[in-house]
Amino acid sequence: MAGHDHHKMMIEDFKKRFWISLLLTIPILLFSPMIQEFFYYELKLPWNQYFLLTLSSVVYFWGGWPFLKGFRDEIKKGSPGMMTLISMAISVAYFYSAATVFGLQGVDFFWELATLIVIMLLGHWIEMKSVLGASKALQLLVSMMPAEAHRVNPDGKIEDVNLESLQLNDIILIKPGEKVPADSIIIEGSSYLNESMLTGESKPVKKEIGNRVIGGAINGNGSLKVKVEHTGKDSYLNKVIKLVEEAQKSKSKMQNLSDRAAKWLTYIALGIGFGTLAIWLMLGFPFVYALERMVTVMVIACPHALGLAIPLVVAISTS
Repeated sequence: MAGHDHHKMMIEDFKKRFWISLLLTIPILLFSPMIQEFFYYELKLPWNQYFLLTLSSVVYFWGGWPFLKGFRDEIKKGSPGMMTLISMAISVAYFYSAATVFGLQGVDFFWELATLIVIMLLGHWIEMKSVLGASKALQLLVSMMPAEAHRVNPDGKIEDVNLESLQLNDIILIKPGEKVPADSIIIEGSSYLNESMLTGESKPVKKEIGNRVIGGAINGNGSLKVKVEHTGKDSYLNKVIKLVEEAQKSKSKMQNLSDRAAKWLTYIALGIGFGTLAIWLMLGFPFVYALERMVTVMVIACPHALGLAIPLVVAISTS
């Protein structure tokens, strides 16, 4: 439960950072010279660049903090991944743009910085919500099983036992309204069972002698005596729980795949970025001109789509 609450807090944190960063990004877009050039309008404040720098600083340091923190953790482990790639792109964009405000010749990247952070925050928020949803589904599945079963002893006496004590071929009594303790076969009585949460069958299903019942199903108004067929890991419900757990693990596998891709993209982006700087300098262009092209390459190299697509795929597959 503590981990569950921590996960909820993290989701709320990403949600808050996303919405506030999005609100700050709107004026950054409106007052960015490049956006105005794209859409043929002019809207400037007396201190336009300082206004953009102030808003972008909040978005970078506060909205981008989860990625900067993740970058620090990845570097400590010596394994750069998606957080490193995102942090590299937003940091290069921010510090270069800040330098242009204070006199460096060039074009700022404030709007690219803000939109990148907003998109990545959205992706991580979606991903974390999907993982929490799968965890809740797993808890619901586990809670479907009753805590005890009424075992019928060979002498006819009935005793309440924990589910762990049930063994193959044990005879158990299921009273009206109770949950079925284990996958069993009916040897006495008949009733309607609600299996909707297990099979999707919308109506209660009639069960008679010789029919199988699934652990976790809810008995109707009849009493049943059943013989246990499957317990523990062999039960139907446990197999479903295992499938949900595997779906959750597939998230980490997919995330590892994206991290490996991000690791190589980081090396490639850095290599091509510095290569761009070197080539323009060798061609005789000024350092500021070459630096602007290097920054452009490194900002574009950060895969906005990868940061959003991976979490979306995780959310869909986990659901």
